[in-house]
Amino acid sequence: MSAALPQKGLGPQPQHPQPGGPPQGALREISPVYLCRIGQETVQDIVTRTMEIFQITRATQLPNGVTQSQAAYQDRFGKLQEHLRQLTLLFRKLRLLYERCVEMTPDLQESPAELVPYVCEETSAVRVEPCSPAVIQERQEVLEKVRQKNQEMKVLMDQMRNLLWDVNAMLTMRK
Repeated sequence: MSAALPQKGLGPQPQHPQPGGPPQGALREISPVYLCRIGQETVQDIVTRTMEIFQITRATQLPNGVTQSQAAYQDRFGKLQEHLRQLTLLFRKLRLLYERCVEMTPDLQESPAELVPYVCEETSAVRVEPCSPAVIQERQEVLEKVRQKNQEMKVLMDQMRNLLWDVNAMLTMRK
């Protein structure tokens, strides 16, 4: 990960310069741009950890009557716990980065009303020009094709569902 950030209330902490990081004299005054870059790397770490959690859970076999090794279960559980602990730490780090950026750039902050579109605002009527008959006809053709494809997919899904029911019924009869 990147350079450690000084946390509030903990006093100055020793920092080690990273390659590509700020110069040694600038460690006390880190720019908001550098903080945003650290935040971006933190978000990437969060996404990576989350993907690893999903991969572990995807690889986990559901309990379908087959006894699984207790050691393998404990190993996966430990990995999941560690990833979740790391995610918690990364989210805390991201919160600290955000708060530090807000402190450093008070003039760039927007009020919440400006962040949410159409709050307490009337939307102006948008002028829509009429389409040509060729465009309208093409749209109708595309919509009809989509309806047909949806119907075909529904029929296929119903057939697959029935097939799976039959397979499951045969498997239960076999036992």
